Amino acid sequence: MLDIVNPCFTMSSMRIARTVSITLPPELLVKAQELATREHRTMSELFREALRRYMSQDRGWENLVARTRAKGREMGITNEGDVERLSDEHRRAKRR
Repeated sequence: MLDIVNPCFTMSSMRIARTVSITLPPELLVKAQELATREHRTMSELFREALRRYMSQDRGWENLVARTRAKGREMGITNEGDVERLSDEHRRAKRR
């Protein structure tokens, strides 16, 4: 019987998630609790999902910046002056 109980105890002691504490304004906490209740989630699930979404948006921004910089290099843009010059040229061409 001890062999059956011991593996379960070992499994639970190998938990990889960590507990963190955050501070929220009372009104934000109430909104988060209402949302968690409405979506049948725990607060932990709600905050994990929020963090995942936030981080994926950040990756999207990083990808956009990387593509924009690559295009700029392709066009020979090396500084802010080049950007201003090309913007001015584009505006003048549109007026014609």
